Amino acid sequence: MENQAISEPKKKVGFIRRFKWWLVGLAALIFGLFCLFYPLPYYLEMPGGAYDIRSVLTVDKKEDDAKGSYNFVAVTVSRATLAQVIYAWLTPFTELTSVEDTTGGYSDADYMRINQFYMETSQNEATYQAMTLAGKKVSLDYQGVYVLNVSKNSTFKGVLNLADTVTGVNHKTFKSSAELIKYVGGMAIGDKVSVQYTTNGKKKSADGKIIKLSNGKNGIGIGLVDHTEVASDTAVDFNTANVGGPSAGLMFTLDIYDQVNHEDLRKGRVIAGTGTIEQDGKVGDIGGAGLKVVAADQAGAEIFFVPNNPVTKAMKKANPNAQSNYQEAKAVAKKLGSKMKIVPVKTVQDAIDYLKKTK
Repeated sequence: MENQAISEPKKKVGFIRRFKWWLVGLAALIFGLFCLFYPLPYYLEMPGGAYDIRSVLTVDKKEDDAKGSYNFVAVTVSRATLAQVIYAWLTPFTELTSVEDTTGGYSDADYMRINQFYMETSQNEATYQAMTLAGKKVSLDYQGVYVLNVSKNSTFKGVLNLADTVTGVNHKTFKSSAELIKYVGGMAIGDKVSVQYTTNGKKKSADGKIIKLSNGKNGIGIGLVDHTEVASDTAVDFNTANVGGPSAGLMFTLDIYDQVNHEDLRKGRVIAGTGTIEQDGKVGDIGGAGLKVVAADQAGAEIFFVPNNPVTKAMKKANPNAQSNYQEAKAVAKKLGSKMKIVPVKTVQDAIDYLKKTK
């Protein structure tokens, strides 16, 4: 009897100890899953890669087998977990940004839609610029205006959505977004207005009112930009699924120009770069210039084109340490010890001239 009385507490103690370790293990498992999978209100940005444009673009359905390559570079953006936050702290050339700074307050789905729109726009602008520079017949036809956002006080809130195309106002058509803005700006606050638009390929019309905008002007309360389509006798086909944003515009332009003008500006070189492309041929600023330098260097690029536009007073006021894309790229290349030539450009012609005079 004495032995049994002693052994019962021992069994209970052993059970409690095992139970505690089981709880510790379960807590550790839950914490590990939290670290790996629970999304925090941050995005992780890191060098993505450099991609031969021939993998996403063809001109007149012909194979471009010239030596060397034009490459667009990407930044990988993903919703950060605690594990990725720790990784970013420990790893150079990774950046953490808030959800607001990254997406502008849009949902993840809307953010992707906007980036797809910017990619499509950059393709049109690149094709137009390349054909124009090569002296080919081309036009950029106005289709309407893309909806980029709808203000909270707009009477079209919940009616118009991101990536819808406004084709008319009060059944009037326009040749540019500037004309549309001028027209609605001339109406009085409270005036009834009808908007014709397409959504998911369907034509629709909705009624609303003119409101006072945050800039003090009158309007319908939507952020918009021209929706254009390029028309040319030369077929330029893109296959850029899962790639978004406007920053490949410069490199698209160079590749198309080289092919339609029958020039070999690559001269066997691996050329990378970044920058948006405007209708007047100017190269616009982009985000993540330093991260793209890392991606290009890892891919063995010899030349890296980067926008060289001045830092404005507004940019300096918002961030006293603000740098131009060129300054940022140059600093990162130096830190890497890269032999890659960082070439500043303000226009497509700057890049073409550089390639022509160098070997």
